[in-house]
Amino acid sequence: MQQKTDPDWPRFVRTPEAARLLDLSPRTLEKHRCEGTGPIYRKLGGRVVYSVADLEAWVEAAARHSTSEAVKARSKPALIPAAGTAR
Repeated sequence: MQQKTDPDWPRFVRTPEAARLLDLSPRTLEKHRCEGTGPIYRKLGGRVVYSVADLEAWVEAAARHSTSEAVKARSKPALIPAAGTAR
């Protein structure tokens, strides 16, 4: 079994620490998680954790060369109006 001090073992941080590393508020990181636009996360024992490597990969994926560079849009499910509501 690997020990935690093994350099190959990923380092995990919880939401407040991940937000601090990314210079975001924890609430913004939670919103990204709910919308599926944030870094990869894991749930361990009911707690949300992020690997530092996944945070770094998310930051690298956000790199752009110019403001005109197209950003890959994520599709969101279409909203279906409830019966009897006007459009």
